[in-house]
Amino acid sequence: QVMFYSLAVVTFGTAVPAGQFVPGIMIGSTYGRLVGMSVVKFYKKLNVDEGTYALLGAASFLGGSMRMTVSLCVIMVEITNNLQLLPLIMLVLLISKAVGDFFNEGLYEEQARLKGIPLLDSRPKQVMRNMNAKDACKNQKVVCLPRVSRVVDIVSVLQSNKHNGFPIVERGQNGESLVIGLILRSHLLVLLQSKVDFQNTPFPCGPGILNRHNFSDFVKPASSKGKSIDDIHLTDEELGLYLDLAPFLNPSPYIVPEDMSLAKVYNLFRQLGLRHIFVVPRPSRVVGLITRKDLLLEEDGNTATTELQSTSSLPER
Repeated sequence: QVMFYSLAVVTFGTAVPAGQFVPGIMIGSTYGRLVGMSVVKFYKKLNVDEGTYALLGAASFLGGSMRMTVSLCVIMVEITNNLQLLPLIMLVLLISKAVGDFFNEGLYEEQARLKGIPLLDSRPKQVMRNMNAKDACKNQKVVCLPRVSRVVDIVSVLQSNKHNGFPIVERGQNGESLVIGLILRSHLLVLLQSKVDFQNTPFPCGPGILNRHNFSDFVKPASSKGKSIDDIHLTDEELGLYLDLAPFLNPSPYIVPEDMSLAKVYNLFRQLGLRHIFVVPRPSRVVGLITRKDLLLEEDGNTATTELQSTSSLPER
């Protein structure tokens, strides 16, 4: 059992297919049986089943380390096929989880924190209800890129920060900067490495530029961390060229007004699995209104096409 414990400590967090559930059962059942043997030795005339202590020890170890309650209770009952142990298992799980929560978070939560993974809780904190989206980003400097950027400027931006997404701006008729989309860091690295989209003039390119790339070029390999800016080597002549980013950006990123509640923004990240979201000033003009009925689709049997239902045939909103 010492070997199981040592291997579990060493392999946890490494890139090997070694989970913690079975080692947790082994470790917990070991110290549970030790407690049972101690009880049997102390109360010599008491008929005590050491296997029950082993089962409760495994449940307490998993409940205290992984914070599993309901699912673990069901698993333990199915293992033993004895409903009489259900109250004891529930009591052990509640005590172990309460003691563990008093000192720290669960095993997997701590691992995510140590690796820097931004894991969000199921519910926003209470203080977020009194904050808005602008308060969350007021201390941050937004790093933007123009639509047609110099290659040297793109390389400088990628080397100076670790952001994974950049807003793409374009000058409007009044000279103000307008956001036209979002481009990912990984896509910029693909464009810099391929070098086929570099151009000599600082003007937007024509249509057909996407035919130079395949969809698989922008997919991150599952077995690696992706490309790095340090792995891309460019000559001085290539650094002086230009790159039009419009064909490769996301033209419709998620946008929230600056006075939106931070709790709602939190729920958007949780429910939609977002990584970036734009915070913009409160819009002053309404383009339209979409309801659920506008999103109902109907099939046209003659042309085999899908069309949106006409809102005129539906009740008023």
